[in-house]
Amino acid sequence: MSSAPEIVVLCGGLSSEREVSLRSGRAVAAVLPGARLVELAAECLPDWLDAAKHVVLPVLHGGWGEDGRAQAELEAHGLAFAGCSSAASRLCMDKVASKSAMRTAGVPVIPEVAFAGAAKPTAAALVAALGDQLVIKPSDQGSSVGLYILAGEGAVAEALAAMPASGRWMAERRLRGREMSIGLLDGQPMGIVEIVPLTGVYDYKTKYTQGASEYRFPAALAKDTAAALGAAAAHLFAACGCRDFARADVFLEPDGQFYFLEINTMPGMTETSLMPKSASCVGLDFPALVRRMVAPALARAAQPARR
Repeated sequence: MSSAPEIVVLCGGLSSEREVSLRSGRAVAAVLPGARLVELAAECLPDWLDAAKHVVLPVLHGGWGEDGRAQAELEAHGLAFAGCSSAASRLCMDKVASKSAMRTAGVPVIPEVAFAGAAKPTAAALVAALGDQLVIKPSDQGSSVGLYILAGEGAVAEALAAMPASGRWMAERRLRGREMSIGLLDGQPMGIVEIVPLTGVYDYKTKYTQGASEYRFPAALAKDTAAALGAAAAHLFAACGCRDFARADVFLEPDGQFYFLEINTMPGMTETSLMPKSASCVGLDFPALVRRMVAPALARAAQPARR
């Protein structure tokens, strides 16, 4: 390229996480001098994007923006963009498929029962397979969208009856202990953030409401435990084919066993988000984090074969 490309921050979209995406995109664009903020109102790229002039930082949560479709369009147009490829985005958005990849890589995960909304199992079958303390959530939405926290077969039956007869779902045993998140940059773990929701459940409302949770970062952990969690998160990042950045979510049970829940390829970047908190543990403030997130895409733009 003869001159530095313009950074285009894409946010918004049509998913249930649109408002969070808008907040993330605005925050990111504000610390990138000269960046162009584009708030999408449709599931398509702006037709003026030019691979010779632009580098894209997508900050699109859920649906089209996170499941690999937007990334596939960017790839098809030869555009350099920050974050995971379409293949890795597609894999990680599918919680069942990504858990399979984790198991293959030796990363600890708990058993799940996957099912379609049109072919729900009975409550008795779920309880027999996983116990009567369950979490049920969509297998291909954001980490806290459509979350059910259930105790007892009756509650499970009620939830199944109320769920839509569409989409793909998964049930897991409810984990007890300490919920944590680890940001990754270029595949390397940053600080570990412990999440303490004041309601006891880290659902969508709690996640995105200021003051609804306490965050402890870096989490108070024994040095060997922190090292093991970081190493497993880095292994997970590589096993899922991620690049540039991601966020891994993990539960540490009282007996010291940990289980990874998922890896998020499009972490939130709002004032309550976990990724900036993780970065602060290793000395990166918000502007520095954002610059580091987009730097690999700028490097790929300078070498088109690497896009």
